[in-house]
Amino acid sequence: MLIESIPAALADQRLDRVVSLIADISRAATATLIEIGGVTVDGVVATAGKVKMKEGQEVTVDTAMIPAKELPQPDAAVKIDVVFADEHIIVVNKAPGIVVHPGAGNPSGTLVNGVLAQFPDVATVGDQLRPGIVHRLDAGTSGLMVVARSQIAYDSLVDALTRRDVSRIYSALVWGHPEVSTGVIDAPIGRDQRDPTKMAVVIDGKFARTHYDVVQKFDLPQPCALVECQLETGRTHQIRVHLDSIDHPVVGDSTYGGARSSLSSPRPMLHAAKLSFTHPFTAETVSFAVAIPEDMQLVINRCGNA
Repeated sequence: MLIESIPAALADQRLDRVVSLIADISRAATATLIEIGGVTVDGVVATAGKVKMKEGQEVTVDTAMIPAKELPQPDAAVKIDVVFADEHIIVVNKAPGIVVHPGAGNPSGTLVNGVLAQFPDVATVGDQLRPGIVHRLDAGTSGLMVVARSQIAYDSLVDALTRRDVSRIYSALVWGHPEVSTGVIDAPIGRDQRDPTKMAVVIDGKFARTHYDVVQKFDLPQPCALVECQLETGRTHQIRVHLDSIDHPVVGDSTYGGARSSLSSPRPMLHAAKLSFTHPFTAETVSFAVAIPEDMQLVINRCGNA
């Protein structure tokens, strides 16, 4: 059962859109769910998805009535760059443009489909709709992810992420020169009140903290900088939202103010470069690092100093 009190960000949105967002299901599945009585608003069974929500209304979704989703299937056509693998964990270097797991609008062709082709045993680990997945990267972000290959590893890694015991360091090319070379962005993140499909720094959001260090500054074609960001928390779009909040959006990030013609980019210039955690079986600290990918390096190479 999912219960959501409508925040200001979702006020005046249609019920079917709200249900689709909070339950992470397609609009078609949402329509079916409402039709069979699986959604209530303030305790009353909803009969139509087009009704607009008001702030403070309580929406309840009976997850047991959500139409069954097809389990993800192996797909060898999705190539996975495996950095490390043993019987408990798989560390991958995700290519930009690949969605991590199937969901609304992306039923196949995901990282999960590729992982299942190489490691079929992952199918029974964790949530079977997103097997092995303990954390995610945005589709446009490249870099390191750990996938659980055993239930022991899944439980251990989820717990470690909850306790913030996993070190994740990202490289980002941002617009402008941050005022200080080392800083901390401590600002809560929640749904953008103007656009509920986006996240934003909001007063009633969830605690979020990002540490950053400026690695290199450029002046051409416009001032920009290569920064290293370390996550203390792991909120949706956290680095992108936090950097935009201090007026240094990620180059190429059209969602959060970073797309500009003076330095065109195929995607947000954000890369998960380093990953470190306690191995769930051996209890040893394991660390991994991957270089900035070619597409991002090409954009960086176009930057220079006067």
